[in-house]
This record gives sequence, structure tokens and C-alpha cells, in this order.
Amino acid sequence: MANLLTRIKNTVMADLHEALDQKEKKNPIALLNQYLRECETETEKVRKLLERQGQLKEQFTREQHQAAEMAEKRKHQSEIAMRAGETELQEFASQEQAQYEERAARLNEAVENAGKQQLELERKYEDMKHKLKDMHIRRMELMGRENVTRAHYRMDQVLDHNAYSDKAYSRFAEMENYLDHLEEKVNSSYNRNTIDGRIAQLEKEFKSKETNTI
Repeated sequence: MANLLTRIKNTVMADLHEALDQKEKKNPIALLNQYLRECETETEKVRKLLERQGQLKEQFTREQHQAAEMAEKRKHQSEIAMRAGETELQEFASQEQAQYEERAARLNEAVENAGKQQLELERKYEDMKHKLKDMHIRRMELMGRENVTRAHYRMDQVLDHNAYSDKAYSRFAEMENYLDHLEEKVNSSYNRNTIDGRIAQLEKEFKSKETNTI
């Protein structure tokens, strides 16, 4: 049963990796964006842990101060009870003093450890932020190269006549032919209109001369 589950797991993982590979080939920038979002999520988790660690350190510090103050208070009370000859009260105060001193020492160690852990988290968090920033920059670089590649590909398709073996001309060639045809049509119309105008003017002049002669 265990072997069957392992085989199923391996098959699923293999299919998943193959799907990711196909997705990466089809749209590498989209997959990179997905990775970046995951890294941003992990970085945000570390930020929250770092914030929580700072709060814990503050709590340890407050507890340590309170324990140290109580230890000092019980020490003073123990001295007063001893001078007053109150043995039981002096013993109780001394026991309380020892407990608070022990607690203060333990909390002081906790504060130091929390500080070290906070510093370590801060280093990791800063390192993650730097790496995340580098990944964003690399994504922009990749996007720039991808845009240039796509632009060159489009231009090659438009400019290279051989890119379309089943077409006589590229888009530019078709446009150039259309412009040549349009220019020829306009010029022909212009010349025709010019000739018609000149002939009409000549006919008008001939009629005017004939009228004057009569």
C-alpha cells in the first residue's frame, strides 16, 4: 500500500513538474511573477515574525524589570523584618526575594536570547528583501529582453518577404504597392483633368476668335 501511494505521489509530482515546465516555456514571465508573489508572501511572513519577536522581547523586558523590582522590595522588607526581630516574616521575605531574583535572572537570559533571535531574524529579513528586490530587477531585465525579442520577431515577420512563402508580399510590400497604385491613379486623374481643362480653354479661345472675326 505504501509503495502504491509513493508511486501515485511520484506520478502526480512528475505531471505537475511537466505542467510547470510547459507553462514556463509558454509564458516564462507569468511563471516568474508567480514565484515572485510566493517570495513576497514568505517575506511578509518573516516580517510578521520579526514584529512578533520584538513584542516578545519587550514583554520579557517588562517582566524582568518587575521581577528585579520585587526582588529589591522583598530584600528591603527582609532587612526591616530582621531588625524588628520578626523571624518568620523575615524568612518569608527572604524566600520571596530569592524567587524573584531567580525569575529576574531567567528573564534576563530570555531577553538576551530574544535579542539575539531578533537580530538573526532581522538579518534574514533584510537578506530576503534584497533578494526579492534583485528578483524584481531581474524580472524587469527579462521583460526588457523579451520585449526586444518580440519586437524583432514582429519586425522580421513584416520586413522579411521570405517569412511568408505562401504570400507574394509582406505587409510593407503590400502597402508600398497600394501607395504606388494610388499615386498612379491620382497622377492620371490630375493629368486627365489638366488636359481636359487646357483643351476646353483652347476651344473657348477658338470660339472667341471666330466671333470677333465675324
